[in-house]
Amino acid sequence: MSDDGLVGIEEQPPGQFLPGTQIEIINEGLQLGRIQHAIFDFDGTISLIREGWQDVMCPMMVQVLAETGTDESAEQLAEIVRDFVDRLTGKQTIYQMIQLADEVTQRGGEPLEPLAYKHRYLDLLWEQIEHRVAGLKSGTIDPDDMRVPSSLEILQALANRGVKCYLASGTDEQYVLDEAEAVGVTPFFEGIYGALDDYENFSKAMVIQMIIEQNDLHGPELVGFGDGYVEIQNTKEVGGIAVGVATDEAKREGVDAWKRNRLIIGGADIIIPDFREHGQLLAYLGGDV
Repeated sequence: MSDDGLVGIEEQPPGQFLPGTQIEIINEGLQLGRIQHAIFDFDGTISLIREGWQDVMCPMMVQVLAETGTDESAEQLAEIVRDFVDRLTGKQTIYQMIQLADEVTQRGGEPLEPLAYKHRYLDLLWEQIEHRVAGLKSGTIDPDDMRVPSSLEILQALANRGVKCYLASGTDEQYVLDEAEAVGVTPFFEGIYGALDDYENFSKAMVIQMIIEQNDLHGPELVGFGDGYVEIQNTKEVGGIAVGVATDEAKREGVDAWKRNRLIIGGADIIIPDFREHGQLLAYLGGDV
């Protein structure tokens, strides 16, 4: 499916729910009981440290585009920015900045290097999240408050089943390593991978391919968990099972309807609000029910 499928997202029809749960089965034709390895996205899937990042990135980009002298209104620019930011969510942050530079050029402006825009965004974001990271490290913030509900429990349950887990994020690797440690999930992963300034040498698709080749995996032996279009699409491209995590990050409960629709368009086989029902989910994926 092309990235264009994210523009003008429509409400997707309901799937079948596992009895007594909020686990929505979109694809009932899955091959179950074969999972050996799992790959997780980080921000919005496990960690809530960066909750609200769009409210930092999008206004910054609107300001940059407005400075080109375009006659587009702030509302029009905000819609354009939101479209490409959402479309590229899950890829390395640099790709959103490359698109920003292209948008500046299209409006007759002289763009900065995408890496300069990325660093400007990261500085602004750090102003918003620094207290969260500091609080986690000092012990004044409970790590459970900065994790998607029951994410620690599903990682432990997967380990108990002998499933090896990996973490791949579009956020820079140095931050992913630091924040994974801060929320207490590092020990559960065989490998943690994040974006590099040399962005062509990292992608979630590359990580997935590496896991497949190193472990001789086939299709539904891999399950991917994520709240972004990219990781869902990458998982489906190799025949894996894609679980869309449509968490309402601000409330920490319930399904974010916009996320749900986007994830289904991306190819998600299953939609969950969080990991509170991990027991039922893993029993289903394991072919136990």
